[in-house]
Amino acid sequence: MSKTTPDAPAADQDLGEAGSQLSTAPAETLSMPTLGVIGWARWFWRQLTSMRVALLLLLLVALGSIPGSLIPQSGQDATKVADFVKKNPTLGDVYEKLGLFHVYSSVWFSAIYILLFVSLIGCIIPRTWQFVGQLRGRPPGAPKRLTRLPAYTTWRTDAEPEQVRAAALALLKKRRFRAHLAGDNVAAEKGYLREVGNLAFHIALVVMLVAFAWGQLFKTEGNKLVVEGDGFSNTLTQYDDFKSGNLFDTDDLVPFSFLLNKFTGTYETSGPNKGTPRTYQAAITYSEGAYGKDHKTLVKVNEPLEIGDSKVYLTAHGYAPVITVRDGRGKVVFSDAVPLLPLDSNVTSTGVVKVLDGYKNAKGVAEQLGISAFFLPTYTTGSETASTFPALNNPVLNLTPYHGDLGVDSGIPQSVYQLDKSHAKEFKDSKGQQLRSNLKPGQTMTLPNGAGTITYESTKQWANFQVTQQPASGWALTGAITAIFGLAASLFIQRRRVWVRAVRGADGVTVVEMAGLGRSESAKLPEELGDLAGVLYEQAPGALDNSAESNSPGARDSVESAATAARARPAPTDPHSNDNPTSPQAVPSEGVEK
Repeated sequence: MSKTTPDAPAADQDLGEAGSQLSTAPAETLSMPTLGVIGWARWFWRQLTSMRVALLLLLLVALGSIPGSLIPQSGQDATKVADFVKKNPTLGDVYEKLGLFHVYSSVWFSAIYILLFVSLIGCIIPRTWQFVGQLRGRPPGAPKRLTRLPAYTTWRTDAEPEQVRAAALALLKKRRFRAHLAGDNVAAEKGYLREVGNLAFHIALVVMLVAFAWGQLFKTEGNKLVVEGDGFSNTLTQYDDFKSGNLFDTDDLVPFSFLLNKFTGTYETSGPNKGTPRTYQAAITYSEGAYGKDHKTLVKVNEPLEIGDSKVYLTAHGYAPVITVRDGRGKVVFSDAVPLLPLDSNVTSTGVVKVLDGYKNAKGVAEQLGISAFFLPTYTTGSETASTFPALNNPVLNLTPYHGDLGVDSGIPQSVYQLDKSHAKEFKDSKGQQLRSNLKPGQTMTLPNGAGTITYESTKQWANFQVTQQPASGWALTGAITAIFGLAASLFIQRRRVWVRAVRGADGVTVVEMAGLGRSESAKLPEELGDLAGVLYEQAPGALDNSAESNSPGARDSVESAATAARARPAPTDPHSNDNPTSPQAVPSEGVEK
């Protein structure tokens, strides 16, 4: 056999139909498109649906997502975008013109996304039809020269050619090959799941693209702080902050409501993890729709409440001291739980109380009352500025009151957690110092000159819930799982063909040839062919020469050993060698590029 390797086109011409259609990948062509509109359109379509362009578009999508992660997005936090533009006016104008503040809805990102979608669709449809055609057809017959195939074995037998072909057909079907008789040979094919996995991977990518796009367009995400005993209804006005996709409509909100019954948090009391939460859960009562039945459940971290397409996550926790304010005449002008924002892991918290209406000073003049609050769940002497543990072991509330104009009537929006002191006055104690006092539950601060009192009644807890609604998330997960399995199938399953030819030789002895061809080079193909040859050899054993030497017990033992070796692992011997013409050996051929 010649040791030179012919070029690929020559090999393909020699194998003919047997070496074709092992893949549904579109054929590459080097010819230039025909001049004209139709020719250029065809050329552009072929380029768009090629694998290299699809990979390039995937890379562009990944690169385009980077600024969406690093630069503040107007759809997620408009305040950060405004601060960025204020601090960097020149760069902000450039980013705005390039659409970097709204990457995922920008024209250029949408164009890449749509082109990738079209590229995948244009690749999937023709390959699917071609693969269906292959499934409806039969494996092609054997080429004329089986010796040119990557794996090959041959032996001579006294069995009739028809018996060998029938045994080979039954064997290949038993091994789950699609097999049929094609003249003097049996043609078989296996490994269709490789192309099924390839198509499933591409279809799954399309499903994921559609699911992600749908989710971004119709998604909603909002936060709500709820104090124990209070509730929440899933309407737009109930949220503390809310953001949504471009195509969201308020009618898309899932109708439900819930009541926070109790928040429970326990913490490690010793060791290196002291203060780390052990139990972190909210007991709620919820109902679906306007007249739904009440249901009780627990919402924990990473264990959200699912109602329709909405998920309710527990994201934060804090304390809300119950404060009662009375004016100079003893009238209660404020009594409520005031949520305070945590400053550290030990839930040292701060906030304000604003009494805007109903308060009158000792002279009967209406004023606004503002109180700065600083809360320590576990107060320890010597640690007045921070709590030493997150639980309510020794709660202390530090209050600093102000009176006058709090600036709420100016028309400028204010945070409920901040106090405008520019037009407010401090209360002074008997020493002329700013009035400030530490209170424990049940204690009262008396304002000077009969201005009223402030009482720290008790402490409630609050929980922050994030309500998300992202349609098609299940489709995205299904697509991701399918893509993984499809990619694994396309990588680890080899599509291959096997042929068995049995013809009567010139001397009347049947010559059996077996050969295999895979889509790609694999060491398992010769092993599989050797195993098949070993089983078939037992049903059609090798023919012995009529010489006395060949009929000796030693010669018969040699034939049986050769069959056993072929089943275990075929030896790489030259198929054209006449040293052992009766033993089947699956060998890699040297005449075909692999």
